[in-house]
Amino acid sequence: MKLLVTGRDGQVARSLQALSGPDIDVVALGRPLLDITDRASVERAIAEHRPDVVVSAAAYTAVDKAESDVEAAFAVNRDGAAHVAAVAAAANLPLLHLSTDYVFPGIKSDPYVESDATGPSSIYGRSKLEGEEAVLRAHSEAVVLRTAWVYSPYGNNFLKTMLRLAGDRDRLRVVGDQMGTPTYAPDIAQALVVVARQVLARSGRAADAGIFHMVATGATNWAGFATEIFRQSAERGGPSAEVEAITTADYPTPARRPPNSRLDTTKFETTFAHALPHWQDGIRRCLDALAAS
Repeated sequence: MKLLVTGRDGQVARSLQALSGPDIDVVALGRPLLDITDRASVERAIAEHRPDVVVSAAAYTAVDKAESDVEAAFAVNRDGAAHVAAVAAAANLPLLHLSTDYVFPGIKSDPYVESDATGPSSIYGRSKLEGEEAVLRAHSEAVVLRTAWVYSPYGNNFLKTMLRLAGDRDRLRVVGDQMGTPTYAPDIAQALVVVARQVLARSGRAADAGIFHMVATGATNWAGFATEIFRQSAERGGPSAEVEAITTADYPTPARRPPNSRLDTTKFETTFAHALPHWQDGIRRCLDALAAS
């Protein structure tokens, strides 16, 4: 199975590349070889590499910067995603598109299901929601997978930031009133492979199409996430700090975050017979990978 992945340097793209082997050929492309804001560039890449499945992972993910960089956020997250979907549809290729928990307002007390009303409170969330809509218009059999709070051994993310800050500070103030699910990028990559194989085997069966929630098992808040990172890190003799939980109001940011962005994964697990591991287990494996690097 050959996967063409947009967004070569992203956490999920790099995690997918790590899975390349005799049975999985992962081609991850980014600028200048693949610029999703340029449809012709997408057409050339797909024609050249002739994948079995396209994974649309490229995204503008600078949540706070997007508030003042609106045009760029929509150019990538909506228009670029639409280009990838349209070209994949024209080539009769399955498409897996990654989206976000930030499409929801976060006012629900329970985990969000796919049919719940959206209502993003940030430019990033709006651009990703409009990207979902554009993708499904362009490719009616696309699989849109919403995930959340992604971290990994690669690039910049919350886990690596916490470890870095703990190297200089004994105490950190972290927001404790935003709920969600930290999700390890290699677990997302493994799940994408599972979905890709099933979609190919079922030849785009209608039940595979549409929107699914795909996050790790369990939930916490940012302060709880940090506390668990430091607990596991301390067990290994690594950086650790005391965590003080604060409110969102204590830590204002340009973009508003949803207070509750927990996602119900029942539909995903039922359709694809696959569940992602618990978020605490992802931390363990991420720390293992960082220690080995």
